Amino acid sequence: MSGVTLEDVRAAAARIAGSVERTPLLESRTLSRLTGARVFLKFENLQFTASFKERGALNKLLTLSEAERARGVIAMSAGNHAQGVAYHAARLGVRAVIVMPRGTPNTKVKNTAVHGAEVVLEGDTLAEAARCAAERAARDELVFIHPYDDPAVISGQGTIALEMLADAPQLDALVVPIGGGGLVSGIATAAKALKPAIEIYGVESKTYCAMYQRLKGQPVEVGGDTIAEGIAVRDVGELPLAIVRALVKEVLLVEEAAIEQAVVALIEIEKTVAEGAGAAGLAALLAYPERFAGRTVGVPLSGGNIDTRVLAAVLMRGLVRDGRLARLRVSMPDVSGSLARVAQMLGEAGGNIVEVQHQRLFGTASVRTPEVEFLIETRDRAHTEAIIGALAARGVRVTLLQ
Repeated sequence: MSGVTLEDVRAAAARIAGSVERTPLLESRTLSRLTGARVFLKFENLQFTASFKERGALNKLLTLSEAERARGVIAMSAGNHAQGVAYHAARLGVRAVIVMPRGTPNTKVKNTAVHGAEVVLEGDTLAEAARCAAERAARDELVFIHPYDDPAVISGQGTIALEMLADAPQLDALVVPIGGGGLVSGIATAAKALKPAIEIYGVESKTYCAMYQRLKGQPVEVGGDTIAEGIAVRDVGELPLAIVRALVKEVLLVEEAAIEQAVVALIEIEKTVAEGAGAAGLAALLAYPERFAGRTVGVPLSGGNIDTRVLAAVLMRGLVRDGRLARLRVSMPDVSGSLARVAQMLGEAGGNIVEVQHQRLFGTASVRTPEVEFLIETRDRAHTEAIIGALAARGVRVTLLQ
């Protein structure tokens, strides 16, 4: 059925032992309280290249013959598979060429090149990058290392399940991000063989839900912007599809807002950085709490390679979403001291002024009543409403801007 067995995963675990991190599996009491499940997080973002992809990449490299290693390897990836292949190829003295889509975050491009791989930016999508990689592989006689549709890669990813169930045998559900399907199929293969009653759930972004559509027999229509570029795959592998069809209970779809919320929660609660794809499993727990209430759930944080600008924007949007960052428009008389008095009122009410824009020319009702926009930091949405009430009680005309 699958072409991958528990014995293959165990062999991969023995092969890569000592060369990849045996990452911790830790219970999160706070996330458990928020979701209603008992939540265990597998910190794959603590791998050297900050992603689980090292496991499959290294296992594949170690299964190559000496002649294949001498020829060199090529891979196509949005980033994490690229870094895994580049890092371990360098360790093993194997030439590596990595083809990445042109829109790949700079962090992932830089972190791939630093390992000594030749980085080629081609195509606007993974599919286009894959075509370029296939052409280059044929031309230069390089060994192609597929990011997910390969038994050796899938077996390497499945070693995560061995570790999770060894550390927490009481797990009764695993919630796993899906891009091309290598991670979820590897985990499902190992976990279901070790514990047949365990349930495996896959998670995709709503904008890139190829696995969901393939399982439903629907035409694959994906695309759009997502912060989970690590799982923004236009189609899944045939081998992962077969495994998922046989072993995965359900594929859940999550909105961008849920992924952003999960990234913020992991930083604020667990003090750990996850990229959008890496936080997708937690996003599903937050979006579908009724499915996991009262259960013991394992969630791999599959990667932590997020662009710093994107991370900064996600954190700030999280403050806005939680009502902890608010814009207030205040109308005040154009007399000396008005701005200072309003600023003092805001401070007395507990608001922290982050930014002020004094508008005299545009949008004001009267030249004698200029408007001032305050960007303020508050404790929460209720505190914001209390500040607005405090200003209104003192005769200040104030509007909350959405």
